[in-house]
Amino acid sequence: MRLSDSARSLLELDKILDLFASRCRSDLGLLALLRLEPASEGSRLRARHELFRDYLRFRDRFGELPWSDDLRTVTELLVEAKTSSHLTGEELLRIRTLLSVASRIRLRLSEEKEDFPFLWRFSRKIREFDEELKALSVIADDGKLYDSASPKLSKIRKSLEQVRNRLRRDGQKLLNDPSIQSMLQDRLLSLRNGRFVVLVKQEHVGVFPGIVVDRSVSGNTLYMEPNGLVPLNNSLALLLQEEREEEHRLFREITEAMLRREGALADAEAALAWCDLAYGAGEMMDRRRWTLPEVTDKALFDLRKVVHPLLGEKAVAIDIQCGRRFRQLVVTGPNTGGKTVALKTVGVALSLAWYGLPVPAAEGTVVGEIGAILIDIGDEQSIEQNLSTFSAHMRNIISILGEAEETSLVLLDELGAGTDPQEGAALGISILEELLERRSLVLATTHHNPIKRFALTAGGVETASVEFDPFTLSPTYRLLMGIPGRSNALLIASRLGLPPGVVERAKAALSEEGSAMDELIGRLQAKQSYLDRLEAEMTREKEATDRLGKTLEEELACLEQRREGLIEEADRKAASILDDAERTARSLLKELQGAAASAAHRQMTSHKRGVDGLRDEAERRSLLRKKRLAGPPGERPLAVGDEVAVAGSAIKGAVAEIRGKKAVVQAGSLRVDVPLEQLRLTARKEAAPVETVKINVSRPQGVPSSVMVRGMTVDEALPILERYLDQAYRAGYSEVTLIHGRGTGVLRQVVQDLCKETPYVEEYRLGGPGEGGYGVTVVRFRRK
Repeated sequence: MRLSDSARSLLELDKILDLFASRCRSDLGLLALLRLEPASEGSRLRARHELFRDYLRFRDRFGELPWSDDLRTVTELLVEAKTSSHLTGEELLRIRTLLSVASRIRLRLSEEKEDFPFLWRFSRKIREFDEELKALSVIADDGKLYDSASPKLSKIRKSLEQVRNRLRRDGQKLLNDPSIQSMLQDRLLSLRNGRFVVLVKQEHVGVFPGIVVDRSVSGNTLYMEPNGLVPLNNSLALLLQEEREEEHRLFREITEAMLRREGALADAEAALAWCDLAYGAGEMMDRRRWTLPEVTDKALFDLRKVVHPLLGEKAVAIDIQCGRRFRQLVVTGPNTGGKTVALKTVGVALSLAWYGLPVPAAEGTVVGEIGAILIDIGDEQSIEQNLSTFSAHMRNIISILGEAEETSLVLLDELGAGTDPQEGAALGISILEELLERRSLVLATTHHNPIKRFALTAGGVETASVEFDPFTLSPTYRLLMGIPGRSNALLIASRLGLPPGVVERAKAALSEEGSAMDELIGRLQAKQSYLDRLEAEMTREKEATDRLGKTLEEELACLEQRREGLIEEADRKAASILDDAERTARSLLKELQGAAASAAHRQMTSHKRGVDGLRDEAERRSLLRKKRLAGPPGERPLAVGDEVAVAGSAIKGAVAEIRGKKAVVQAGSLRVDVPLEQLRLTARKEAAPVETVKINVSRPQGVPSSVMVRGMTVDEALPILERYLDQAYRAGYSEVTLIHGRGTGVLRQVVQDLCKETPYVEEYRLGGPGEGGYGVTVVRFRRK
């Protein structure tokens, strides 16, 4: 997109970009803004937006990218280094900080390159700087070189330390010499011009054995180098000179190493500058509720709840669009009503979008292919107070007509103003027609009725107005699409106190056509205002209804959760009761040993059947509740106990076990391993109450219809089962129940093996729902 310097100035973009700069963390963000230009084409714009969206997603998931408050620009240092001997330690530290942060960012993004591909590609602009960071590592945080920067520097500094220690020792001996103590101003060893000296009183300068190096401000004290310290001070001076030369050599080498990577350093700085700008833009989005618009390849825009960012809290959001149903939008209304602000707001929003930055608008905002923004704004209400003449308008419009094409956005303020109204209106219509033929996007403001009529009747042109409150005589700054506006000059003049006679003569001077149109526009505006208020009221009611519905849903969910909690608590209590009952049953079982037909045995059998019935009922209730929570069949995984059919066969049965991707299906006495994907849920039979499954038949000689061996060992259970089957068959039962429990399945297998070997057993099966399930085996005898 092309954006001239004059357009930037008229839109006051520098002031708006300053808002972004104020949110950045360093001068790098400002540097990025100064270098920022609109994207040259739609593909580049989309790439900028995708990169920024990647940054926002990364920030929301992991927090900010690595950063340092000490980051500053370094490119000007490299320029200066070409003309100076070398950079200082402090200046090289700035480069080290930048390279360190850049390397950390590259490393961090390389860890997330699969999830953030745009950020990863961006980070590859940052090269490897291992060698440079190693060279810079010899500099301490105060900008001085470490002793280990080179073997020579280390040797020099060790020698310096030795000489300084000797100077301190010899100097202290001198200070303690009684023959000169009266000459000393103070018994201190000081340092002047790199040489160790003592403080001598003025009157003893000719007597003290030494050389004057300096004098105090008062003149009463002289800094003198004792003759005995001169050789050591000379050695110190020579070593300091060698140290400086070695430090300069090292700094020069490091500087040259940085200059060899000048291009890579500039790229790293540019990458960090973008990161700082992205941080500032993200802050603008968070604090001001700005958004990143959608991008389309068509020449249009659709701005939702857009505001002018320089107007602050007093800004009124507007919805404005152009390019879908029409190519031109003519905005009318009174002076100071916000027409020019609307034009500038559109220009600002589209400029920011093409810079790749968020815009002061709501979600759903769409920005299309805009090749250039061409502006003619002679703005009496502008911040800069730029007044323009008709000639200036024409020069601007001539320039615009020389550039305008289909993807151009043309902003024309007060079209046809500054000259005779009839000629101005005719010129304005002609200009709009020319731009309509070129299919340029146009936003124009005007007061001329002929231009309003043109906008109402011409194809591809829409009209809008800025709302004016006739009771308060002030604009509301709302934009009414599809409704032309009135200037309201006579109404404003009357309310402000202009004599009624003057107003009436002015009304009479208006043409009948103009007066009728003005009255029609007034009625349309009143109707539109009523409809807008009605829509706003309906929106508020809908929001209130939605909030109420959400509250009710939350309360219902809370009640359902409490209900399930109560049921689970009841089940836990039932389980506790069942455990107590089992302990009682085991106690009775001990009394049963060796007396299967005794009263204890009958009491135990009855008790255990009741316990098993209660347990089956509890499990049934739990299963039903889980099924209700999980949803209808077909929407949940298979579970043990589900009634199923095997696809492609006539086999039906119950799921006895689930082993990974296969299930064991019990179909009568047949057990089949079937892959889960071949099983289909069928309707389950409703479990009858436990009490209804008891088989009440006569029991000759006290033989019961069932026997319970649950909890016994195989050796204990087998003789009881053999004796019971023989007695039940001879007693005339056609069907009996063997209660072995679920457990590990060992007793169940013993029962089934016994049934296979027993000649008068016709068939056997596991218990069904309401019969005890897998805890029992139902045996049918052959007919005698």
